[in-house]
Amino acid sequence: MSSVAVIDSGEVQPRVNPATGLTVRPTLGTQTGFDALEQAVLELEPGRSREIEIGDVEETLFVLAGQGAVRVAGEVHELEPEVGLYLPPGSRFSLENAGPGTLRLIAVRVPRPEPAQPTADPSEPAVSRLADQELESATTDREFRIVADPDNGLRSATHFVGYIPTARAPDHFHTYDEVIYVIDGEGVMHAGDFEQRLSPGACIQLPARTVHCLENTGTEAMRVVAVFRPAGSPAAAYYPDGTPAYQGGNPEQLKRRS
Repeated sequence: MSSVAVIDSGEVQPRVNPATGLTVRPTLGTQTGFDALEQAVLELEPGRSREIEIGDVEETLFVLAGQGAVRVAGEVHELEPEVGLYLPPGSRFSLENAGPGTLRLIAVRVPRPEPAQPTADPSEPAVSRLADQELESATTDREFRIVADPDNGLRSATHFVGYIPTARAPDHFHTYDEVIYVIDGEGVMHAGDFEQRLSPGACIQLPARTVHCLENTGTEAMRVVAVFRPAGSPAAAYYPDGTPAYQGGNPEQLKRRS
């Protein structure tokens, strides 16, 4: 059974993939005893990568730093910080870094994705800008914006950015498996006897039904980008006794995403 883990992405040994030209820092996945999701930091220096084929998984990308473009399905989309990309199974894409700095992305692969509905059209790549997404509410004044979910093609998971205020939330759990990357802010991950300090670049592995609290110990909101499966609402949380932790929001929307 997998357990909570916190990895500092900056301490992960980078490896250059000669087939793609990308530098990869594998953070969470089978190497940390987690087979639900695979997380990695991708880096590209100025220039263009070779074509990358993702195989039979779904993949999400989120730009952390840098400027550039992605070429996928015959189209070119501009990339900048806080742009997200959904790639359906079988996608081929390449990245271009316009420079001068490093293009850095957090990538999450979803193995064994849910099959497409027989009557649905094949999923297409989807690009979204965080600022264009609706700000929604969750527990203890926490907020989030959806980057990708089944509404725009991602069949098996939900990709979102969460905003965590300085007030500590009560211990709670979710019914989904999750990987999290801390974009900015300082905090502590609590899960039973597990306690680990967090700073930008920290990667968190959170198995389903783990009672936990991600505490913000800074003076401003902490921001995280996360992917969880199965797809649902980031607001769907439960106290240790099973009582729903969030009673607000749009009930129909919460039900649809849960």
